[in-house]
Amino acid sequence: MIILVLNEFVVKLLLSNGHIVHGAVRDPKDEKYAQLNKLERAFGNLKHFNADLLDYDSLQLAIEGCDGAIHVASPVASNTIHLQKVQVLEPAMKGTLNVLKACLEAKVKRVVHVSSVAAVLMSPKWPKDRVLDEICWSDKEYCRNKCNYLSTTEAESAAFEYAKQTRLDVVSVCPGLIIGPVLQPPLNMRTMILLKVVKGTFIQGNFPGTEPHCARVFGTDFRLEPI
Repeated sequence: MIILVLNEFVVKLLLSNGHIVHGAVRDPKDEKYAQLNKLERAFGNLKHFNADLLDYDSLQLAIEGCDGAIHVASPVASNTIHLQKVQVLEPAMKGTLNVLKACLEAKVKRVVHVSSVAAVLMSPKWPKDRVLDEICWSDKEYCRNKCNYLSTTEAESAAFEYAKQTRLDVVSVCPGLIIGPVLQPPLNMRTMILLKVVKGTFIQGNFPGTEPHCARVFGTDFRLEPI
């Protein structure tokens, strides 16, 4: 449930600013989270909760008592096409809505939904000379055979629809390829990309944000839904 490069620095930043942090992870005893416990101010301020995106009750326990929530988890598709809907699309949608429902129940003041440029880029009708902004969304029909793009787009749009219905304060951020130093030893998808580049086996376009046309995308796209 953790995106290592992004999540670990979010945790580090929050702790450095004196916040108490609740981390929802599948297995709090997993060694890959041990490094987080060594962060400055982690002792007594960082609490790991055994949670699963598809288990609402476990998320509710993790979010209870929080003023804000940052949802960074999203499943990634396997190479087996017929399994992608079960492994990615449905969990992304249900997981996002479970997080938002738990946040609403806990009276969280603001939810930051970490989406992706995948929810922006696949818009073939968007004018090439126009900047991709907050009103640009990936075309869902165009993404039917690109499950990672479709699941990201569906999850973000569902988040804003839920926010509209409930008046929950939700914002999203749509980063591209996130690269930076890692605080934890295990390799993840992003560090694997760098490893493939070094080995000469990287194929451009295999990951969202690395397609040839992504050269025109720089920085991070933010969406702010007015309440």
